[in-house]
Amino acid sequence: MTEHRFVCADCGEEKVHVNPSGCGGTGYATGPNGEKVCYDCCGKRDRAEMAATGRIVLYLVKKPGGWNVTNWPGTLVLSVRARRVGRHNIAGIREDVWFTDSAGREWWGVCYGHNSQLCRCRRLRAA
Repeated sequence: MTEHRFVCADCGEEKVHVNPSGCGGTGYATGPNGEKVCYDCCGKRDRAEMAATGRIVLYLVKKPGGWNVTNWPGTLVLSVRARRVGRHNIAGIREDVWFTDSAGREWWGVCYGHNSQLCRCRRLRAA
């Protein structure tokens, strides 16, 4: 069993993350300046980035009942409302997805290739 203790740079809370099997995540991400940010605050940062820039890279994942786009720790999960699979001349396949964020803004994302979940997303209309 491994235990990771840290103080989140955003919320200031002391966090304890336990991995019963001794492998897995640490409970935090490392920010651009080396600060430790808890998974919940990662979701908040990603929502803020989406609102500020209109662009973000997320992951396209299949879940029972449909598809989602999500951030790495899974603290930002948005349901895909439409998905189209097409061909790509270099990657072989491309997947286009459309979803709505928690503020009601429309987004489009695209994944290239058979072995990638990286979904490059951008806002379609400013709210």
